[in-house]
Amino acid sequence: MLRIPCPHCGVRDYTEFRYAGDASKSRPSLEITDVKTWHDHVFLFDNPKGMHQEYWQHVQGCRQWLVLERDTSTNTVSRAWFARQGKSS
Repeated sequence: MLRIPCPHCGVRDYTEFRYAGDASKSRPSLEITDVKTWHDHVFLFDNPKGMHQEYWQHVQGCRQWLVLERDTSTNTVSRAWFARQGKSS
């Protein structure tokens, strides 16, 4: 079972959180109106094996947005920090 260390609430079960996507991708500029660029950003993604950064929200707790560094092959979280602190804390 995945346990997530919320910096505010402590270690909690993953069922209290909502996965919100890849934190390593950069969002296209809002001035870009090309449909293909936005389609690719929203719908196409890698499925890496190994360490990866992801956005999660603690919806049943403090409601804070987090960035988790998680190993997708073992499903272990090495660290977590508030998303407002940036992508690599």
